[in-house]
Parts: sequence; C-alpha cells; structure tokens
Amino acid sequence: MSRTAQQDKGQQGEDAALVHLTRQGLKLVERNFRCAGGELDLIMRDGDCLVFVEVRGRRSMRFGGAAASITPAKQRRLVHAAQTFLLRYPRLPPCRFDVIAIDAGSIEWLKNVMS
Repeated sequence: MSRTAQQDKGQQGEDAALVHLTRQGLKLVERNFRCAGGELDLIMRDGDCLVFVEVRGRRSMRFGGAAASITPAKQRRLVHAAQTFLLRYPRLPPCRFDVIAIDAGSIEWLKNVMS
C-alpha cells in the first residue's frame, strides 16, 4: 500500500522524535503499537519507567501548536492504548505519558503530561 504525503511527514516526525529521545538515553520498546480504539507512536524505557510518547507536528504555532492539538478525546485513546499494552505485564511498571511537539521543525520534549 502506498503512503500519503501526510503519513510520510508523520513518519519523519516519529523518526526525529526517536533520535531525540535515544540521544537522551531512552530505549525503544515498541513503535506504532495499535489496538482497537487507539495507537501509541513510541513506547520507550527511561530507566525503570515505561514511557508512552505521542509525537505531534505542526508547521507553525498558529492555533496553539503541536502540543495543543492533543484533544481530550485523543488523550482517552492514548490511555486506552496504554492500558491495552500493559496487559502483557504481570506486574505494572512505573509509567508516564510524554509528548514530543515539533513546531516548525523545533523539537520540544514535554514529560509526564497526563496523570
């Protein structure tokens, strides 16, 4: 199946986020985890902590930028996907949700954005 230009941009953003987080010492666990009702862009390990990373990109800061584009509905889907992913663990590890916001090519790492 061929990909759209939008999908290619999303892939490039995830690639940039993965490089950024890896340089900060995080380790990739899984990429593009999908389940019924949700998707997680990157799942990383930061020491003992499992980190669910949402990657958002915008060409400009108009309308609040990349981070502001994560709606309450999107947050619910992220939580659902994380809960589904965690079913594979007999004991739950410490977890957090991070965002990589890419605005006009500038990367910002927002840690522990949802509780």
